[in-house]
Amino acid sequence: MKKSSWMIVSVLLIMSMLLSACGGNNNAGNTTNGNAQNGSAPSTGETKTVKIFQFKTEIVEGLNELKVEFEKEYPDIKLDIQTVGGGADYAAALKTKFASGDAPDIFSNGGFAELDMWQDKIEDLSDQPWVQDLVPLAAEPMTKDGKVYGMPMNLEGIGYIYNKDLFEKAGITETPKTIAELEDAAKKLQAIDVTPFGNAYQEWWLLGNQGISVAFARQDNVDEFIKGLNEGTATIAGNEHFKNWSDLLKLTVQYGQKNPLTTDANTHLAMFASGEVAMMQEGNWAQTLVDNITPDMNIGMFPMPIDNDAEKNDKLTVGIPANLVVNKESASKEEAKTFLNWLVTSDLGKEYISKKWKFIPALTTIPATSEDIGMLGADVKKYVDENKVYGLQSSKFPDGVTQEFASVIQQLIADKVDVEGWMSNMQAAWDKLKK
Repeated sequence: MKKSSWMIVSVLLIMSMLLSACGGNNNAGNTTNGNAQNGSAPSTGETKTVKIFQFKTEIVEGLNELKVEFEKEYPDIKLDIQTVGGGADYAAALKTKFASGDAPDIFSNGGFAELDMWQDKIEDLSDQPWVQDLVPLAAEPMTKDGKVYGMPMNLEGIGYIYNKDLFEKAGITETPKTIAELEDAAKKLQAIDVTPFGNAYQEWWLLGNQGISVAFARQDNVDEFIKGLNEGTATIAGNEHFKNWSDLLKLTVQYGQKNPLTTDANTHLAMFASGEVAMMQEGNWAQTLVDNITPDMNIGMFPMPIDNDAEKNDKLTVGIPANLVVNKESASKEEAKTFLNWLVTSDLGKEYISKKWKFIPALTTIPATSEDIGMLGADVKKYVDENKVYGLQSSKFPDGVTQEFASVIQQLIADKVDVEGWMSNMQAAWDKLKK
């Protein structure tokens, strides 16, 4: 977990956050169903190890289970799976891996600016069999000059997850589409002695990666705005959408639990799943995490409203949390492609993607019903199907700025800076790290 227009949309949902990707060379995957249906691959007597380095903590157990089955079918390929996430700085850890000579064979990449930064290390995967099966426009974050460099395995939606039963008890009949309606809902929840928001504002990714994306997405032309920030012709300081987003942030703090800056994601998940709080900012990946605490909880998701324009607010942030890429300098890159292709073409891999992890697949060949992807996934898919989405913008940011943003936002939450000072500090963070 711990990455424009309708790309962002038709495929995007998230994210994240996850290690799932695909690939497959002609030797490993001539059949679109993979060797999983044809029996084990014959042993050549030479064993190669594929090192996988990813950040989706919620899929670690499943990956290790898939590793066992994959190694049975491909006895000459061993998988070494390492995960850095859950609030840790994956980007910094990845750089350390490469700098120390311990570069992974498969790693995660968010696309766009992150693709540009790592392109000299990433294998061209355009000839892989799964490329033709990508959901329309899903390849955009990892496509450059007509070549596809990574595979998105899922779409993720980000917004407010809410407890439907508590909403009903409080007399809230519709999900809020304006900030005024959101405050009204918060007051109704307080009236029945329920804390409206659980805020995990200790987590940098929740603030500087996902939350602030809404303020960027609401710009008239987000790509031109980001270009302007890089060229010095646009500013965050004084921008109405950032001011409005700060109003939303303050509202969640006002109607949230105590000590949001020392509350982590595990804590706010536990608070939500126990019914202590009615809403939390999260993504549909939280479905399995909530299920583990309170199975069959009646939950849903709605977009984060930053002003009183109901139509513009009623679009969910949707993105591809990560793409799995292959290190082009790896001595095991063909074996890496074999695993990635198996992951998204074998019956077992498909089952894990949609049923166990409850991912919204980015490949048309991976079936997923509403029952498979859960209530949150179904809500996200509805927004995608209706083309009511904003793209997750953080993959377009300068390297390292999401962490800087989070630190600056936390200062605002702590009342160490006013809104004008906060916007100036956000601008300074961007200016410091832009290329």
